Amino acid sequence: MLSECLVLNEDEDFSFHPQLLQMTKLAERIERVKETIASACARSRREVEDVRLVIVTKSAGIEEIEEVVRLGFNHLGENRVLQLKKVAGQVAEFLQQHADDSTMPKTVHWHMIGHLQRNKVRQVLPTASLIHSVDTLRLAEEINGAANKLGLRPRVLLQVNTSNEPQKYGVPVGAATHLAEQIETLPNLQLIGLMTMAPLTRDQDVIRTCFARAHELFCEMRGEKIVGPQFTELSMGMSSDYEIAVEEGATILRIGSAIFAGS
Repeated sequence: MLSECLVLNEDEDFSFHPQLLQMTKLAERIERVKETIASACARSRREVEDVRLVIVTKSAGIEEIEEVVRLGFNHLGENRVLQLKKVAGQVAEFLQQHADDSTMPKTVHWHMIGHLQRNKVRQVLPTASLIHSVDTLRLAEEINGAANKLGLRPRVLLQVNTSNEPQKYGVPVGAATHLAEQIETLPNLQLIGLMTMAPLTRDQDVIRTCFARAHELFCEMRGEKIVGPQFTELSMGMSSDYEIAVEEGATILRIGSAIFAGS
């Protein structure tokens, strides 16, 4: 279970903004997800406000995404760069059309949650507010160089392979601290936390072990001051395992199918 290392980033809005226009099937599924998060927070003695829900839109149509935005959710995630650019453009147009609607978010924060190739970095930087999937020094250096040319300083997470699965991206746990130290030397990006993925398994003990190891590493890096005070985020937990992720200290959840399936 979760140890005493909980962090709240006071510069961000962690609220869910539950402005329900009508209880559609999609809205009902979002409510169920929120209730599950709240229950997991209560069991682990956490505040719901400590956990941000990033809604992953890769399986959704634009009408469903627009409904999510209408409901007040403004942290959305995509796995692929081209899809992120396309959907972000559509959502930006939608927001512009409803600029006078005070119940709608003024902007949407896009999360790049999938594997990022170095040759796609320049395309993603102007759109993504947070890149979850930095797992090599070469990728970090590419982001640093491109950000310098674009006049940006993007926020990134270090992806760690806590499951030791060879097919998964992510730096091995044993090499994560050294890579974090190297990334910290790059001036044009901000390392603000870790990301991990658990195996696709029904064995909850295996899932919990992966998340607990990520949280332990997160606390070690902070405690040993390997990272700066901006290092506050732990992105882990998807539709099949987010309840366990909350119990083990996640500050960001990446949930798609639990919300959009069957829409």
